[in-house]
Amino acid sequence: MEPAEPPRATATVDDPNDLPTAPCSVVWSGGHSYVREGTAGARWAGVDDRGRARFLTDAELRRRGWSRTRG
Repeated sequence: MEPAEPPRATATVDDPNDLPTAPCSVVWSGGHSYVREGTAGARWAGVDDRGRARFLTDAELRRRGWSRTRG
C-alpha cells in the first residue's frame, strides 16, 4: 500500500476586501500610504500629518478604512 499524497495547494483568488499579506505591499488610509513590514506579526508603517512614524496593525487599518489606490 502506497502512502497517501499530501494535499496540493490550490490557487485561490484573493478577496479584494482582504488586506495584502506580502511584505512591502502598499495600501492607503486617510490620505497616507502604509507599507507592510515583515510576515509573522507584521505591521503597517507610514507617517502621520506631521511626518512622524505611525505603525498600524491589520485590525487598526481595517477600522480606519483602507484602499489599494490613493484615490
